[in-house]
Formats: sequence, structure tokens, C-alpha cells
Amino acid sequence: MVLKFAAHLSDLAEDEPFPVTLGDERIALYLVDGDVYATHNVCTHQFALLSDGYMEDGCIECPLHQGKFDIKTGAALCAPATAPVRTYSVHVEDGAVLIDI
Repeated sequence: MVLKFAAHLSDLAEDEPFPVTLGDERIALYLVDGDVYATHNVCTHQFALLSDGYMEDGCIECPLHQGKFDIKTGAALCAPATAPVRTYSVHVEDGAVLIDI
């Protein structure tokens, strides 16, 4: 397990995706009901940043073609997205959001 600092918990807002880059990894952070989740920030259908999308009910909608993904599992929920988006394990310690990459 390699934990890397991604953000401060105070940087995140409910229902507002937050983009970070760790090395070569583009990651989107999400605050949902007080818990933090992380997915790869690029849609699996076509290149678009999920952090530019619309977040609602634990899902992120791609801003390009409206494919939806479950933030917790990465599962693709509707066309045109069919492949899941990668998820990352998140740890919050003393207000620091750490991602296992």
C-alpha cells in the first residue's frame, strides 16, 4: 500500500467533485455523506474529466456524453459508458485525504 497525500478534507464540498493529480494519475475526489471516495478522473467512454461532471445521489455524470458512474464502486451505470472507472482506496487522517495508488 502506497498512501499519497491528495488534499485536505476542508478542500472538499458535498456534491462537488475535486480534481487532483498524483504523479501521472488523474484522480477525482468526492465527499458523499461525510465520506471521501476517489475514482480515476477520466471517463472510460471518451476522454473527459469526470471532475467537470455533475454529481448527484452517489453518482458522477460525465460532462461529455452523460455516461454515469457509481462513485463508490466505479460501475458504469448507463450508456454510452460500459466499462467501469477505476476506484482508489481513501484514508483520512488528521484532516488529510490520502489515496492508495
